[in-house]
Amino acid sequence: MQAAKQFIRGHWQLICLTLAIVILWPTQAVVPLRILTVFLHELSHAFAALLTGGEVVSLTIDPYEGGSVVSRGGSRFLTLSAGYTGSLLIGITLFLIALRTDWDRKVLALFGVITLLVATIYVRELFALAFTLTTGIAMLAAARYLSLNVNDMILRIIGVSSMIYAPLDIYDDTIARSYLRSDARMMAEAFGGATLLWGGLWLAISLVVIGLTLRYGLGRASNISLR
Repeated sequence: MQAAKQFIRGHWQLICLTLAIVILWPTQAVVPLRILTVFLHELSHAFAALLTGGEVVSLTIDPYEGGSVVSRGGSRFLTLSAGYTGSLLIGITLFLIALRTDWDRKVLALFGVITLLVATIYVRELFALAFTLTTGIAMLAAARYLSLNVNDMILRIIGVSSMIYAPLDIYDDTIARSYLRSDARMMAEAFGGATLLWGGLWLAISLVVIGLTLRYGLGRASNISLR
């Protein structure tokens, strides 16, 4: 009981933030945040293609929380695997940076620059272009004009949202609706196995990684000073 009290005392802000995101997640209030997590998913596909010697032809997201990347070459296995796992790792990285460093402004500014570069190089469709340009500019403005604590909170919100999104979307797209042409379905077609197999594997990995992050990343306290 004492340990639980100490945990709540040390992490009450993060607990409230997580509960708020979970409660609001199905609502229209966080649609921009959900679309941002889709962008991270597609960005991870693009990074994997580029890092394995491939070429990204285009990247897009839509207002219905869908998205796609068209790429050529590179490792198809890693590119397909990178969507859910890569967006989760980006989210965890932002989350840990917010909790354990004072790099918040620099990291949010870098995130904004990357978003603008992706928008100008790879994005062609109007909604996706408007969303990525607006998001990139907003991140740069936040890094430049808002306080360190606000930048910290922005990174936490993105990080927690990605950690929530990954297992939920894996389950929804690859297990609950395994008939969809998801990343797992394309993995099954390209490398064998079943859609449920790849979806289940990614779900297990995501839950283990999230668990390890919370176990070893939180520390004794994560609250932002309100003074």
